[in-house]
Amino acid sequence: MCILFVALNQHPNYPLIIAANRDEFHERPTQEMHWWRQTEILAGKDLQGLGTWLGLTKNGHFSALTNYRKLPLKVGEFKSRGELVLKALTDPMESLVNHLDKQAAQYQGFNLLYGDQHGLVCFDSTKHQFTTLTSGFFSLCNGSLDDKWPKMAKGEQALEHYVTSNNDISHEELLMLLKDKEQASDDLLPSTGIGLEWERKLSAIFIQGDGYGTRSSCVITLDSKGKFKVTEITYSANGNFIQQNNFNWLSQ
Repeated sequence: MCILFVALNQHPNYPLIIAANRDEFHERPTQEMHWWRQTEILAGKDLQGLGTWLGLTKNGHFSALTNYRKLPLKVGEFKSRGELVLKALTDPMESLVNHLDKQAAQYQGFNLLYGDQHGLVCFDSTKHQFTTLTSGFFSLCNGSLDDKWPKMAKGEQALEHYVTSNNDISHEELLMLLKDKEQASDDLLPSTGIGLEWERKLSAIFIQGDGYGTRSSCVITLDSKGKFKVTEITYSANGNFIQQNNFNWLSQ
């Protein structure tokens, strides 16, 4: 997961709205979003690390993870960060918090977002900090929750404008928000140690590239009646549509 926008308790009919893009190397094997066997988890699957970047359960628990863009400060083997999303969806809260508190150094830098429509928590492993979110518009990318990189600010503002201007929420409109390919000007780019060319490429909400880019977009809404609607679209290396996956259910 590379960028994620959230509207939490900001619409009278939709307490939770999430729009997210997953950016990854195109050669990394991936399974599209599906209900995992012997669990009640809806998520895509990283077939290399066997974890996931975003998922939710039938009773409304949600989790997503973004990698920190900075290189690791130490050399060695790290655990797959994708397992943390699964832990957030399956482990008791006390167990999850203890694991993050004690074992975060076993993973390369990350943000883990988890919770439900009543509140979300963002754990930043580089700051070793838990932040509770109860309402508002938020964006999360490959740095701190407090960062406001151009694409974070742009997408968050676009989401706020759309949510506050419409009585109903259209997944198609939110998916269009996630397809924004405009790159930021050089003077607004963050400096994350990857070089100017890559800073430019990664400054768009939707990244298009031969080796690396946006692999999928996902929109999640929960309405006031407890109905979840999830739409995932997968993309080819040239940014073309591959497949759309739709899921609907009432929260248990």
